[in-house]
Amino acid sequence: MMLGFVIVVYILTPIAYWTNSYEARRFPIISSHVFTDDGEKYDVSRILNFTTYEFNQRGYDGYSKINLSVFFAYSYGLSFATLVATVSHVVFFHGSMIWQQMKSTFRDKFSDVHYRIMKKNYEAVPQWWFYMLSSIVIGLAVLISQGFGKQFQLPYWGVLLAIGLALFFTLPVGVIMATTNQQLGLNIIAELIIGYIYPGKPLANVVFKTYGYISAAQAVMFLQDFKLGHYMKVPPKSMFVVQLVGTVVATSVYFGTAWWLLTTVEHICDPSKLTKGSPWTCPGDDIFYNASIIWGVVGPVRMFGQLGLYSKMNYFFLFGIVAPLPVWILSRMFPEKKWIKLVHMPLIIGGAGALPAARVVNYWCWGSVGVLFNVFVYRRYKGWWARHNYILSAGLDAGVAFMAILCYFTLQMWNVNGPKWWGAQLDDHCPLASCPTAPGIQVEGCPVFQ
Repeated sequence: MMLGFVIVVYILTPIAYWTNSYEARRFPIISSHVFTDDGEKYDVSRILNFTTYEFNQRGYDGYSKINLSVFFAYSYGLSFATLVATVSHVVFFHGSMIWQQMKSTFRDKFSDVHYRIMKKNYEAVPQWWFYMLSSIVIGLAVLISQGFGKQFQLPYWGVLLAIGLALFFTLPVGVIMATTNQQLGLNIIAELIIGYIYPGKPLANVVFKTYGYISAAQAVMFLQDFKLGHYMKVPPKSMFVVQLVGTVVATSVYFGTAWWLLTTVEHICDPSKLTKGSPWTCPGDDIFYNASIIWGVVGPVRMFGQLGLYSKMNYFFLFGIVAPLPVWILSRMFPEKKWIKLVHMPLIIGGAGALPAARVVNYWCWGSVGVLFNVFVYRRYKGWWARHNYILSAGLDAGVAFMAILCYFTLQMWNVNGPKWWGAQLDDHCPLASCPTAPGIQVEGCPVFQ
C-alpha cells in the first residue's frame, strides 16, 4: 500500500499536474471539491432544483461543466481499476480454492479442527435466523425508501439492486480482507451503476451507495467477528445475539450523536465559516457531498461518459482487469519464488485510496509504524513480536478512541482545540497546494500567476 501511495502521490500526480492533464493547473493539485472552467468553486444551486432535488438541465447548459482536481480525477480512475482488479485477482489466485470449498460446504464436507470442535460442543445458528433477519431488514429498507413522501428518491427496485450488488461483491472483498486485512469499498461502483440507471437524483444516489457499500462492509465485519469467535470457541448462537444487540445499540448511538452535533455545533462541516483550527471540518462527509454532485446531480454520462471531460478514465477498468494477470503468470512460471505471489496489485493500485480525506502525513505516520513493527521488530525480536504485536495493535486503536473522547470532553467541548504547532496542521505545510498555478486564474486568497 505504501508503494502504491508513493507511486500515485509522488510520481503520477506531479507528472499529470505539470503536463496540465485535464487543465490541472487551473485547480488545486489535491482537492475533493468541484470547480468551474475558470477555477472557481462550483455553485451547485445553479444546476440543482432545491425544491425537488433534481438536476436542472437548463441551468447546467448555461453555466459550466464540472471540473475536478487532477488527483481527484485520477483517484476515481484508480478506484475503477482497484474494483475490477479485486475480482480478477481473486479469480486468478483463489478461484479454484473457493470453488472447491464452496462445493465442500454445500455438501457439508468442509471440515477443519476448529469446525469439528465447534460442531461437537455447540449447536449451530439455524439458517432461518439469517433468513428472517434478512427479510426484516430488507423489508424495512424498502419501506423507508418509499416512505417520508418518497423524499429519498430511490424506488424499491433500487434498494433490491443495491443489496444484490453487496451480495455479489461480499465474497471477493472478503477474500481480500482475509488475506491482507484491507477492506476495499464498493462506493464507486455503486455510484456508477445508479448514476447511469437513475441520473439527476442526488438523494437516490447517496441512498443507493449507502445500501450497496455499507451492506457489504457490514457483512465482512460480521464474518470477521464470527471468525474470531469461531477460533475462540464462543457459542455461535451467543455470537449472533450479541452482534444483533450491539448493532441496534451502536446505530442508535451513532444516529443520536450525529443529530446532536448537527443541531448544536454552529457551521459544522462548513470550513469557510468555522474558526481556524476547528475540528468540525468533516473531510469524509465533504467528499460524500461532492460525490453526490458528481454521480447524482450531473451523473456519470456527463462526467465519465461521452458527454464528460473524463471519459478516458474508463480505460482504468481495462487496466484493473489485466493488472493481476502478469503477476499470476510469473507465479506459475516460477513457483519456487514465493515472493511473487505476495505482489498484490489491488492493494498497490488502491494504495492511495484514503486520500484526499486522509492527509499525506497520515500515510507516512501509519507506514512508519507498520514498517517498524512488522519489518524491523519482526526480524530482530520475533519472540516479542509474536507475543505482543497483536496486543499492541489493539492498544493503539483503543488508545486513539479513548484519547479522542477525553480530548473532546475536556478541551474541544469548551472550544479549546489544543496547542498550535506544526504537527497539528492539516494542510501538509503547503498553502499553495490549494491554489491554481495556471496564468491569469483568480481565486480569493491565492496569488495570481502570470
